Amino acid sequence: MSKLLFLHTPHFTPKKLHTKTFSAIVTQSLTPLHCKCRLLSFSLNTTTTRSNSHLLSQIHYHRRSFSVRSFDDSSSETKIQEPQQQAVVNEDYESRGKSKDVDEYPSGEFEYEKFSAWKIFTVKLRMLVAFPWERVRKGSVLTMKLRGQIADQLKSRFSSGLSLPQICENFVKAAYDPRIVGIYLHIEPLSCGWGKVEEIRRHVVDFKKSGKFIIGYVPVCGEKEYYLACACEELYAPPSAYFSLYGLTVQASFLGENCEMLTALLDNIYGNWLDKVSSTKGKRKEDIERFINDGVYKVERLKEEGFITNILYDDEVISMLKERLGVQKDKNLPMVDYRKYSGVRRWTLGLTGGGDQIAVIRASGSISRVRSPLSLSSSGIIGEQLIEKIRKVRESKRYKAAIIRIDSPGGDALASDLMWREIRLLSESKPVIASMSDVAASGGYYMAMAAGTILAENLTLTGSIGVVTGKFNLGKLYEKIGFNKEIISRGKYAEVLAAEQRPFRPDEAELFAKSAQNAYKLFRDKAAFSRSMTVDKMEEYAQGRVWTGNDAASRGLVDALGGFSRAVAIAKQKANIPEDRQVTLVEMSKPSPTLPEILSSVGNSIAGVDRTLKELLQDLTFSDGVQARMDGILFQRLEGVAYGNPILTLIKDYLSSL
Repeated sequence: MSKLLFLHTPHFTPKKLHTKTFSAIVTQSLTPLHCKCRLLSFSLNTTTTRSNSHLLSQIHYHRRSFSVRSFDDSSSETKIQEPQQQAVVNEDYESRGKSKDVDEYPSGEFEYEKFSAWKIFTVKLRMLVAFPWERVRKGSVLTMKLRGQIADQLKSRFSSGLSLPQICENFVKAAYDPRIVGIYLHIEPLSCGWGKVEEIRRHVVDFKKSGKFIIGYVPVCGEKEYYLACACEELYAPPSAYFSLYGLTVQASFLGENCEMLTALLDNIYGNWLDKVSSTKGKRKEDIERFINDGVYKVERLKEEGFITNILYDDEVISMLKERLGVQKDKNLPMVDYRKYSGVRRWTLGLTGGGDQIAVIRASGSISRVRSPLSLSSSGIIGEQLIEKIRKVRESKRYKAAIIRIDSPGGDALASDLMWREIRLLSESKPVIASMSDVAASGGYYMAMAAGTILAENLTLTGSIGVVTGKFNLGKLYEKIGFNKEIISRGKYAEVLAAEQRPFRPDEAELFAKSAQNAYKLFRDKAAFSRSMTVDKMEEYAQGRVWTGNDAASRGLVDALGGFSRAVAIAKQKANIPEDRQVTLVEMSKPSPTLPEILSSVGNSIAGVDRTLKELLQDLTFSDGVQARMDGILFQRLEGVAYGNPILTLIKDYLSSL
């Protein structure tokens, strides 16, 4: 079977490939990182090796429909305002970056304020009338086990897995809750990006301002886990703990095409890791790097070098806490876990906001225009549903501002453009802040650039301004199974996508390339317009390149660096709400568990097969048309690859080998 795809990416220099396996047609040759378009035709035998099939599996290829109109701008707004944009672009561009970040935007930094005697009294009264599931024993330790995937969406009580908003809220609630004396944080292999880890780490640091203790425990620890764990006051590990602080790696299909970009990404992540760890542990960066290069694996050495506090089992840490808190040895340590504590309302702790309301619209996952029959109720970004929420916020006078929280590698380009339009209309009526999580690239960045202000974490993956589209060529497969297919058509290009049994004719390939190039230019030009930048300047940063948030800010793709709390502070500033006034955040995507979700929650939490399979099939079968999607970058140990779902891996390998 063969596959044909169109990519708009940085430079690709193909290595020597077996002539019977691949054939490449390059339409234009340019210097590295400044290429235009390339049409690549791959003829892959069904007996292809696993390495080649895995290489191809990193690229999305789509067989059914291609429409240049996916990026058509029927609005005259862009065309009218673009000349005006060029007159002020230099001034606007120069005003972006760190100086604007520091001078114009509030930090949103957490400041712990002790409750007054009256406030303490009212909180105690509220606790007396709280729901039974909100009751927490005085002197309790909040225990949270952070491992695996962490969603950027809110979760219902019956949903499995961790939710970043609820994790962060638990830190804030515990800081003010008089019943909580401290936090015991179990940190195990994480399958999320660095943006979420940075957000959680910030809350760990903020929690310490309350004067309560926070202790970490790490039985299995890599760079990402240690980055979070070292922020705790004390850190313990069992004598048999697995530590793998050996450094970071990055992989990508067709590495030659974007080696410089990947090197920059890795340098940013590794440099940030060294900076934060060295400052937290009071060591020089050179000493941290030397320790990594020594290949240390013995827990005793970690203690000797001051990377952990002591070597203890979990029960020994609990015994130590009992002794510190004056709990008798034969008594249990009062503890409350993450799931139960998530049910404690902010109202119970006197943490409710003021009368001014700010809407929070969360957009997480791959982008589709409409919901497919295979999609789960909580999976991905459904364009038509998100547009309804955006319009609801725009039409309501209740909301003073809106925050679009984005955690998406992109997806359907048409859906991205439609959401861009709605977010832009919303920003004309009230302040809109885009807050990026782990990733806001391709279609995810497309959405963000419609907001008035864009924030990213230091290590958010963003940019990737480019498109991908293509079709299957099943000719080789049909030959092997003795299947013949004839097509009768009218119109010169009627078979451009229908003829799946043959490759493109030269004229079809030319049309296809021009159409995809047009789609890319529309994306790029809208990005330039949205960011008050010339097209030529945007072209330097586009071409499918991925940036960390820090690099994106220095290039004008992002306005400021920070997490969700800073997005709230900026939203207040833009809406002319006093900095010291509390606001109420209204979640527009509150989870509402269905009966099937409640009944299946236990079974799905055991293996996750149902969810994994449905999400994979949805991604493969309902990604029509032009895709604004970031693909092909794989960070080992940065994205939890070593701890991925083996069933998902097998399914992907099987499907990519067909």
